[in-house]
Amino acid sequence: MRTAPHHVSAELHQALNDVGFTIPANAVAYRVGEAMASTNFVDLKEIPEVVATAADMLTRKQVHLANLPKQNHYPGERN
Repeated sequence: MRTAPHHVSAELHQALNDVGFTIPANAVAYRVGEAMASTNFVDLKEIPEVVATAADMLTRKQVHLANLPKQNHYPGERN
């Protein structure tokens, strides 16, 4: 069974892909803790290092991808 964040991101990314958006690899960061645990991510005192590292890499990939069209127009576009 999929987790809720995974399912939502899968549906959203497929919908965006269907209308022409490019989604970078590993474009989703979420934390899945112990199932049915009493601690939510927002209640943690510190962000786990593995989550912080993944979110940082995710951000860098998305910024890089977002800047590509500025550097090189898509084929068919006029300058």
